[in-house]
Amino acid sequence: MANPSPTSEITHDFPPLLRIHKNGTVERLLGTQTVPASLTDPKTAVQSKDVPYSTTNPDLVARLYLPKRTKPNQKLPLLIYYHGGGFVIETAFSPTYHNHLNALVDEANVIAVSVDYRRAPETPLPVAYEDCWAALKWAGSHSDGAGPEEWLNDHADFGSVFLAGDSAGANIVHQMGIRYGREKIEGLPRLAGLVLVHPYFAGKEPVDDDEAAQVPDWWERFWLLACPTSTAGLDDPYLNPAFEPDLARLGCSSVLVMVAEKDFLRARGKHYCELLKGSGWEGEVELVEAEGEQHVFHLWNAGCENAAVLVKKICSFINSSN
Repeated sequence: MANPSPTSEITHDFPPLLRIHKNGTVERLLGTQTVPASLTDPKTAVQSKDVPYSTTNPDLVARLYLPKRTKPNQKLPLLIYYHGGGFVIETAFSPTYHNHLNALVDEANVIAVSVDYRRAPETPLPVAYEDCWAALKWAGSHSDGAGPEEWLNDHADFGSVFLAGDSAGANIVHQMGIRYGREKIEGLPRLAGLVLVHPYFAGKEPVDDDEAAQVPDWWERFWLLACPTSTAGLDDPYLNPAFEPDLARLGCSSVLVMVAEKDFLRARGKHYCELLKGSGWEGEVELVEAEGEQHVFHLWNAGCENAAVLVKKICSFINSSN
């Protein structure tokens, strides 16, 4: 959309993320920069390229990553990554996520698919979930070695598939795991594990005193901006796993949940672990907390020691679970 007039009336204001103007203009304040894919990342030498994952919508694109030390026909664990941003900002092509995926792919020695999906408010939920499911099915279509993308045909180990994401992307990971438990996907015999980093979950009733004191008063309005058809608000099953009837059917055997001490979503991440344990789900869940850190600190302060620890933990989880 065109840039808003300086005098344009603002109808929704969620600093520092975005504003919506009365004329319908969506003014994103963060996550607007993009960088191109690269044949060789200068720091890690990881290769990347952009490919469409939908046969009906050419605008739906994923960024693929392949580590430098990959040998011909060598099979690697497959990581499907969903970016965060509250369902309203960021893309798979931002420098933040491009650099993060380069680091993850290099450290873990995996092939990765970083999924771009349509964002609210222009395209409200559940469209993002449908896009992400379509990307997962597209990835699975390569399991016989005859899919449209040669990197996946040649190098993806479809017996070792992991889903990962941060914030809203971690919410998507959960939703994909639930749906996979219900439906399965041809070509994906199993999901080896899920990684939820600082997951975006919520609920009308706080789960502890810390959450009660920290949750912003605009939290439900922000959710309804992404999912205006929600009738349950913060207790929508998309947002509150306590109201997910199929939680016990989560379609994997191993889950890693990562939280940050100073993140107001910390309590929800910990609560998610307890819900899984009490649901009848037969897998194993591990909780890791970064002391003294804020929400998605590893993205905006990627050079800090705790960010390196976080990346190493994800890599360890992948390589010990496949």
